[in-house]
Amino acid sequence: MYLKRVDGPRQVTLPDGSILTRADLPPPQTRRWVASRKAVVVRAVVYGLLSESEAIERYQLSQEEFALWRQAVEKFGEKGLRVTSLQKYRQL
Repeated sequence: MYLKRVDGPRQVTLPDGSILTRADLPPPQTRRWVASRKAVVVRAVVYGLLSESEAIERYQLSQEEFALWRQAVEKFGEKGLRVTSLQKYRQL
């Protein structure tokens, strides 16, 4: 079996005991961003699976966009990333 050489860890253990691997990340060509996919990318950066710059480059995000995702997850969890709830959470 051939494993692609990557910088950094191949998997990280999250505080709830679950394991997040690079295979769990959305594909780089993702265009439709739902809250769960955004949350996976944020968790990967927070727990050290990806660096922030690697995530921004891989998913072609702006630094501001990723910073907003991260703030929403920190304040409200995955629900804060839902587009339909965005105005509700921004008012708080």
